[in-house]
Amino acid sequence: MFVSLNWSKWLGIPENFSEHGSSVDHLIDITHWFMFALFIGWTLFFFVCLWKFRASKNPKANYHGVTNHVSSHLEIGVVIIEAVLLLGFAFPLWWERTDQFDEVQQTDPVRVRVIGYQFGFNYHYPGEDGIFGRIDRTRVAAVGDPCIDPDDPNGNDDFVSGVLKLPVNRNSILQITSTDVIHNYSIVPMRIQQDAIPGQDIPMWFKPIKELETHVICGQLCGEGHANMKGFMEVISDKAFRGWAAEQSATALQKSKASQGAAALAQK
Repeated sequence: MFVSLNWSKWLGIPENFSEHGSSVDHLIDITHWFMFALFIGWTLFFFVCLWKFRASKNPKANYHGVTNHVSSHLEIGVVIIEAVLLLGFAFPLWWERTDQFDEVQQTDPVRVRVIGYQFGFNYHYPGEDGIFGRIDRTRVAAVGDPCIDPDDPNGNDDFVSGVLKLPVNRNSILQITSTDVIHNYSIVPMRIQQDAIPGQDIPMWFKPIKELETHVICGQLCGEGHANMKGFMEVISDKAFRGWAAEQSATALQKSKASQGAAALAQK
């Protein structure tokens, strides 16, 4: 019951909207109770030292110093507890979100490429066929460019959105990348974040459990406009999402066919 008291609410952290978020909040609670215990312990130690070693009681300095190892044992105990928090809680949570995809891939997840750039985010969806077009990073024409190879037919129905839209109660896999410098894609209400590294698509997954509209932010200092680098996210019903995605995919396919037709006429 002691650790169940919710530090997250006291610290003003937004409400959790993901299936796994309660585990992250629990880790935050444990960490802050540990920090609180350290604060009380070291504060008491500080005042004990002020009283015990005051000048009026000890007019002459003691040149022998500490003769026992209590402080060393306490410091070792603190290190052990910190290692348990890191290795026993933080690493497994991170590993589950970024390395465990076998079961998730069997649940018809939504896949989106998140493309960070100075200073914003674009979202590349695979279209109705569910297959991303081939990515050719040498074709980058501007910041935030998804770099879809026009020669790959799988990319004809792919579309790009300036807003991240996801369905509620359905697993989502985000592939995080960047076209310029290292960014960090952070969705605080979903209790998840991942670095965006140029040249790499790094996946992470989560399941939204409530509909919402919120901002996403860059959690990595990335230049003079970093403070204003934020995007927008909407979690909507699965029916609404499927309708929106189908409409966007059909529009992208029409544009692709028109572009290919114009190119064919130009060659003639």
